[in-house]
Amino acid sequence: MTEPRLITLPTLDHGDVTLTCPPWCRGHDDHRPDTYRADILHKGPDHTLTFRAAEVLTAGLAQSPYATLDAPELGGRTVGVSVYPPGRTVTPVDLYGLAASLDSFADRIRDLADQLHTILAGGAR
Repeated sequence: MTEPRLITLPTLDHGDVTLTCPPWCRGHDDHRPDTYRADILHKGPDHTLTFRAAEVLTAGLAQSPYATLDAPELGGRTVGVSVYPPGRTVTPVDLYGLAASLDSFADRIRDLADQLHTILAGGAR
């Protein structure tokens, strides 16, 4: 995290827009000058779940301070967490639900590993 900082970004519809980046924002190196003001996006670092070098799930803080709707699930003005897949911004309650689903899925994967181990050892099929 860094300190909040003022930045100026060129936009297609409002010219140069000066705004404050939140401390968790990783910067705007990927900002394009042909972007509309409503599409300005503060994005924090992604937390990525990988398996065998393949990206399975990513999540990170996101905010569109000039979004036309304040709908966090659409990446609105309120800070949310962007999750991909499914490619949407979620609320804290949604994140707890996702974590519970991942815990449950991990249990099912362990059960499959046990079943496979038994089968490969010549046990029940």
